[in-house]
Amino acid sequence: RFMKSPKVGFVSLGCPKALVDSERILTQLKTEGYDVASDYDGADLVVVNTCGFIESAVQESLDAIGEAMSANGRVIVTGCLGKDEDKIRAMHPNVLKVTGAAAYQEVMEAVHQYVPEPPKHNPFIDLVPEQGIRLTPKHYAYLKISEGCNHRCTFCIIPSMRGDLVSRPVGSVLSEAQALKNAGVKEVLVISQDTSAYGLDTKYKLDFWNGQPVKTKFYDMCEALGQLGIWVRLHYVYPYPHVDAVIDLMAQGKILPYLDIPFQHASPRILKLMKRPAHSENTLDRLKVWREKCPDLVLRSTFVVGFPGETEEDFQMLLDWLQVAQLDRVGCFTYSPVEGATANDLPDHVPEEVKQERYERFMEVQQAISAAKLQKRIGQTMTVLVDDLDEEFPVAIARSYADAPEIDGNVFVEDIDKHLIKAGDLLEVRITDADEYDLFAELIQIKSA
Repeated sequence: RFMKSPKVGFVSLGCPKALVDSERILTQLKTEGYDVASDYDGADLVVVNTCGFIESAVQESLDAIGEAMSANGRVIVTGCLGKDEDKIRAMHPNVLKVTGAAAYQEVMEAVHQYVPEPPKHNPFIDLVPEQGIRLTPKHYAYLKISEGCNHRCTFCIIPSMRGDLVSRPVGSVLSEAQALKNAGVKEVLVISQDTSAYGLDTKYKLDFWNGQPVKTKFYDMCEALGQLGIWVRLHYVYPYPHVDAVIDLMAQGKILPYLDIPFQHASPRILKLMKRPAHSENTLDRLKVWREKCPDLVLRSTFVVGFPGETEEDFQMLLDWLQVAQLDRVGCFTYSPVEGATANDLPDHVPEEVKQERYERFMEVQQAISAAKLQKRIGQTMTVLVDDLDEEFPVAIARSYADAPEIDGNVFVEDIDKHLIKAGDLLEVRITDADEYDLFAELIQIKSA
């Protein structure tokens, strides 16, 4: 008689880096023979992977723990908020265990403690897929290359939650990317806290992949990923001088000409108060050089307005910088104090209504820039990756190299035959129209199914 496998419920909150942590825990659970429950009722225990980056995320995490406690009652808490066990236990004293971010081993030990391990089982027969369990759609995946960060930006508490930079060996990163490709993934999104610092902590240690020596270094990793023949998209890259060489790989078509650079501000005074690396003085020159090398380059960034001490002059400097920089995709946040961040102690906090007014002015300037850039795409032929099909209309919801999933826009391919196209297909399309955020297109041909 077969014993029933114990079931573990799972709730994953927060950023793509936390999503990767969740995938790793789920893969380990599956490897050991646990089943993953689809609801609270059927679970012997629930793991909640939390986020603690900004106050709204902390609240969402505490609410999720509360929901799991009332619906199930047996809860293990992990993730960034786990650093603050007292705060969690003050609201939810009966959680079984609290661990920090990326604490895979501790989570598994707690699961073993409260839910007996399944009867001995052979993962090679039960087939955990080689690429592990993933929470993204089948055709794209996040590839986490390091943990932690060496910077001490004053608005951020990530180093206190995730520690200093620890880079994964490049052979392990590339093997995971290869396994993802073999499993049908068409796009990998490289993520970390500081992607361009990759390997610094290892002194760029030499490693091996497929029998070839590769250094644990940003450029070398990108060059090797470029050999896989799938879309490679880089996130959280700082504009250091050594990034110039990676732009060459983009110009050669090895990796997507897309960079996500968290500029955060343009006023040198505010950047200094933020303790940001790679100040803005030379950034515009660097962007100019990059665009000369690779005219197709698309730049995405995020900014904070209303940082303590930001004057109207600082803010105007940011708006002027935006006009010159002509970024393609931009996210903006109003500054919100994060518990434990040193910026909270800075003088001259900006009133909420001023923050909001600056946010609206910022978005107005940037939306005009983004919309004009999209208008220029009309008439172009582009390759797009299909994420989904519209339920009602004959439309494929897709993305071009210029769009990262969930944060950027879409390309809507109209008047298609939905029987011939599915998620994960690459299409060649002609852009016919644009609005403020998205493009509209007609199908030329299906490139790969």
